[in-house]
Amino acid sequence: NWYERYWKDAKPIEVEGALKPVYCNDDGVCGAVLGMGKVNSSASMQAILLDSAFDFSKSYYVLSGVAGTPPSRGTIGDVSWATWLVDYDLGHRWAPEEGKAGEPVFMPRKGYEDYRVFKLNPDLVAAAMRLGKDVKLEDSKEAQAYRMRYPDKAAQSAPSLKEGTHMTGDTFFHGPGLSKEAQYIAKLYGADDYLITEMEAASITLVIKRQFGTDRILSLRGAVNFDQGNPNETTLQHLDPAPGETAGGFAETVKNIYLVGAPVVDEITTHWDKWEAGVPKAE
Repeated sequence: NWYERYWKDAKPIEVEGALKPVYCNDDGVCGAVLGMGKVNSSASMQAILLDSAFDFSKSYYVLSGVAGTPPSRGTIGDVSWATWLVDYDLGHRWAPEEGKAGEPVFMPRKGYEDYRVFKLNPDLVAAAMRLGKDVKLEDSKEAQAYRMRYPDKAAQSAPSLKEGTHMTGDTFFHGPGLSKEAQYIAKLYGADDYLITEMEAASITLVIKRQFGTDRILSLRGAVNFDQGNPNETTLQHLDPAPGETAGGFAETVKNIYLVGAPVVDEITTHWDKWEAGVPKAE
């Protein structure tokens, strides 16, 4: 959807060190597939930022992709703007049997304070929420049926636009125990409720921050899976579903990401005179 809207007539620009080419249109909107995982995506972002073919000194960034969500907070098809980005991996962990029963098995490590959590620009996030509040999100019959397997009200709801903490981890963590741990880490760092699990945004943000700060960064994710199974299945059963047992709604969620993100891109490019110096005040 992004490609068809902005870059179908653009020529690929090869960047040494980046996973995929960069595409740019005449309005100055550029995009690239950065790769999955923190190392892969941040390496691509760094290579692109350092390429002399581009000038990112006044750029805005929309980091988009699919993700998971806890059924207590969201559902398949939801689209979410990040208020905070939290690194799930940085810290100390131990096996549950090596600690006290019921206690967390994670402890922060000193020295990571400047790059384990990022609060994104509240004014920019608020602007993105306003621009997307009337967008009608798509859904599928398969996703509608799948949601009913979960007792949570949030899980059973139709797709909607949300905001909250996006948790970045190289591990595809899964199950109610690790979901609870993600929420614990978010609260431990003073972030908002854990809403999205993904694998790239915090690391990409750190790369951008070291050169240009974080005031112009947005993270946009669409939920294509729950971060745990329903009460009638084990975590392993949910990770390796039988044929016909998947959530559905993937294509619709991918389109929803575009439907919510495109108005922000168009607003900034159409009214660049208002956005060039920074996020304009809400009218």
